[in-house]
Amino acid sequence: MHTRHAPERHRYEILDGERRIGLTQYRLPDDEHVDFVHTEIDEAYGGRGLAGRLISFALADVRERGKRIIPHCPFVAGWIDKHPEYEEITDRPDR
Repeated sequence: MHTRHAPERHRYEILDGERRIGLTQYRLPDDEHVDFVHTEIDEAYGGRGLAGRLISFALADVRERGKRIIPHCPFVAGWIDKHPEYEEITDRPDR
């Protein structure tokens, strides 16, 4: 399995071979932010930690590009709660 950024579709994906088994979708509200709005993993692949692996990859990429995170997606918000090293680049919509 591998992860990739698909910027033309505004999402990060996780694949099993050539089959997309999960994604996290984002919006670009301005030049500074990446707003994560939805994350999903195929039910057949659930319970394996793949969503966390995908979000880890996506947020590391956002940090590397010098952007800030807006976690509208509840899964992304919860993941950041468990990984406070991303708080410094996070602008929470509810705070």
